[in-house]
Amino acid sequence: MKKLIRLSKSVIGEAEKNAVLGVLDREFLGMGKEVQEFEDLLTKFFGRKAICVNTGTAALHLALQSLGVGHGDEVLVQSITYLATFQAISATGAKPIPCEINPNTITIDVDDAKKRLTDKTKVIIPVHYASGMGELDKVYNFAADNGLRVVEDAAHAFGCYYKERKVGSFGDVACFSLVGTKNITSGEGGVIVTNDNSVTQKASDARLLGVENDSEKRYTGERRYDFDVKYQGWRYHMSNIMAAIGIEQLKKLPQFSLSRKYIARRYRRMLEPVNSIELLDQDINSIIPHIFVIKLKRGNNEKVREELLKRSIQTGIHYYPNHLLSLYKKDGALPLPITEEMYPKLLTLPIHPDLRSYEVDYICENLIEVLNETK
Repeated sequence: MKKLIRLSKSVIGEAEKNAVLGVLDREFLGMGKEVQEFEDLLTKFFGRKAICVNTGTAALHLALQSLGVGHGDEVLVQSITYLATFQAISATGAKPIPCEINPNTITIDVDDAKKRLTDKTKVIIPVHYASGMGELDKVYNFAADNGLRVVEDAAHAFGCYYKERKVGSFGDVACFSLVGTKNITSGEGGVIVTNDNSVTQKASDARLLGVENDSEKRYTGERRYDFDVKYQGWRYHMSNIMAAIGIEQLKKLPQFSLSRKYIARRYRRMLEPVNSIELLDQDINSIIPHIFVIKLKRGNNEKVREELLKRSIQTGIHYYPNHLLSLYKKDGALPLPITEEMYPKLLTLPIHPDLRSYEVDYICENLIEVLNETK
């Protein structure tokens, strides 16, 4: 294979390019009518109010802040997640409390989270790893029993379903990422979805530096000059350029979904018989796979990555445990042996709507060959 098979990529076409050109021609690039249109479409898509911001990290940060999370509070979250989840928590002044994972799904182990519950715990964040939700009902039952709020890190799960319900259409608060490689993209971008009117109003204001009710003005191409600010805000709003891309991408979700599901099923069919590989416990019918992660029984994911790259196959590792990072190490914290054992085994294979069947076959054939050579 002469051409590098990319791990992930943005998939855009003429519709997105023309939409952006339309924004450029109007010469109104900030937050305006395209953002309002995109939010309206997403609100209809989820059946609940959607607030657009500039990144998925910002979505998590504003959701937590809008719930009143701050200094002295603790948030339960699995250690294997992208750094953004932890950074969003610490940005509020709260402490992320790293929890174990279920090794079959790489989602939060609620029984382990129970051991880390204190009187400072305010929120639990279930991370929908590789588009899977794990035991989400168990998360909500645990939260209800202990008076916790739930903020779903649904960065991987746009368009996915849990027990025949669309993620984001139910529950407490869900946060999505629209970065370039996600199930749909707006270039960058994030979305907060909830029925909690207090959260939507606070997040809507906080994305515009806390200026009260400024969103309504921005939608019409204006802005407030006579205003009040009652709490900390940020420059987290989405731009019209981003929203214009997102509007066109949302139309393509059914097509993207079919492509990603097809690729995931092809991987599973080819790799399930391989003794040195374990697959995640997932229902491909219910999810749109954002990443395709396998578990190498013998570990050594870095070595396997190096060998595959020599064969023009780009792979990834999702993710390095956050509790091992200098910023989040805690002396005396309960250990996370399952997380630390699992990390060297995780390997992410290429998946995106432009990936072709023959490329999937090439990846699988070479992966099996490399695993046989590195026994």
